[in-house]
Amino acid sequence: MKLLRTLAAAAALATAPSLLAQVAVVDPWVRGTVATQKATGAFMQLRSATDVAIVGAASPVAAVVEVHEMKMDGGVMRMSAMKSLPLPAGKTVELKPGGYHVMLMDLKQPLAEGTTVPITLTVQDKDGRTSTLEVKAPVKGLTAPAQQHKH
Repeated sequence: MKLLRTLAAAAALATAPSLLAQVAVVDPWVRGTVATQKATGAFMQLRSATDVAIVGAASPVAAVVEVHEMKMDGGVMRMSAMKSLPLPAGKTVELKPGGYHVMLMDLKQPLAEGTTVPITLTVQDKDGRTSTLEVKAPVKGLTAPAQQHKH
């Protein structure tokens, strides 16, 4: 029985790197903040070779980190937390202002341009296996471009 547990643990560890190797992160960044600001967003493009989903996020700079989406609801733009963000195989999913993004809330300090924010994304495959992906996102100034909303 002990041998089976050891083999199962080894198999789980062997699959984790392959799951991570299949998710590419391009151009990550975080919008800088002012001294009293307690929340900001992180943005990037994600591309996976297989169907996976982002099911969690964490960062040492914030007490609460969630994947959010913004969408129109009755003529009003609303933001809400997502339990998971699907990354369909071979398609780029863009996290951008006004769309999907990683929300960093209850910030522990202001985020200054030129610094880097570590973000850990939890990735889950269709079989329920999870692994973590470490992202180093540079902080851009407060004037970093936001998406223009068209009505």
